[in-house]
Amino acid sequence: MMDPALEALQATIRAAAEQRTPLRIRGGGTKDFYGGPLTGEVVDTRVYAGIIDYEPTELVLTARAGTSLAAVESAMRSRGQMLAFEPPHFGDGATLGGAVACGLSGPRRPYAGAVRDLVLGVRVLDGVGEHLTFGGQVMKNVAGFDVARLMTGALGTLGLVTEVSLKCLPCPKADATLAFDYAADQAIRMTNQWGGQPLPLSATCYHDGRLWVRLSGAQPAVAAAVAKLGGAAVADADALWTGVREHTHSFFAAAARDRRPLWRLSVKSTAPYTDLAGDQLIEWGGALRWLAAGERADPQKLRAWAAAQGGHATLFRATKKERDVFHPLDATMAALHARLKAVFDPHGIMNPGRLLPER
Repeated sequence: MMDPALEALQATIRAAAEQRTPLRIRGGGTKDFYGGPLTGEVVDTRVYAGIIDYEPTELVLTARAGTSLAAVESAMRSRGQMLAFEPPHFGDGATLGGAVACGLSGPRRPYAGAVRDLVLGVRVLDGVGEHLTFGGQVMKNVAGFDVARLMTGALGTLGLVTEVSLKCLPCPKADATLAFDYAADQAIRMTNQWGGQPLPLSATCYHDGRLWVRLSGAQPAVAAAVAKLGGAAVADADALWTGVREHTHSFFAAAARDRRPLWRLSVKSTAPYTDLAGDQLIEWGGALRWLAAGERADPQKLRAWAAAQGGHATLFRATKKERDVFHPLDATMAALHARLKAVFDPHGIMNPGRLLPER
């Protein structure tokens, strides 16, 4: 027998499909700023919440999409486990479904995997109200196209994620954070050099002449890495990394205070430090560049630079967003997106315009 809350969500989507009514899929709303314009009748996923199954010995948790991210992380911590991609909450009320739909990962991402790397399976209500199941609860479950990963980062444009199965990882036994005084180009060079060595790196962050490096793992491995790298020990490291993950770090706070557009540039880790007309914070061993853009920043030049460095540029936060929030797709990728949208949401009612302007 179908859960009443799920049945109500299904009925809402079916009615909207018949009437061609746009729907705005929403959890806690902590990431409403992300992506394109918010349009349509709100469908609150929090009515369908709760942890369905958690097997710590199997390193797998399955929960309904409306479950709060805090509740999921608390359950894992009580068993000495964690969500390795370190998802940002960006406020109280963040949900598991929202974390998967947005596909955003925190400081640990290059060393432990992204959201889509740890999603084992999903259940989804598509754009006509069909309840579909993809993947499962084990790592070796892929037969054909991996739709579970496809839903990650789709911002609800392909359907309403109702359940998620995730791989859990054990919490590290020890952590240490070191600080170094480096110029930006030297910080990028050193983090790439260390990344090629057998060191227990779990996060890096550079801003305004200061590089922070987090080491996580077994106590002997962390202690040996600390002795090898040197640097200054950071006492309140948890606050530092929480600030980087949740964008409460002084860099992000200043950008918000000054109402400067915040760009997210994903590039190859070895991309040279470049003056992009604004203040920068660099994560992921050089692969993620946050830019609090100044008046001279040109969106077209930013995207051209990111593309030349093997990546892309996203307008992450802004008081007035451009039409193209995400990096424009080439013709082949745009056609693929259109075909997928037509299959999963034939009437174009699911979060229209949130991911791409025309969808």
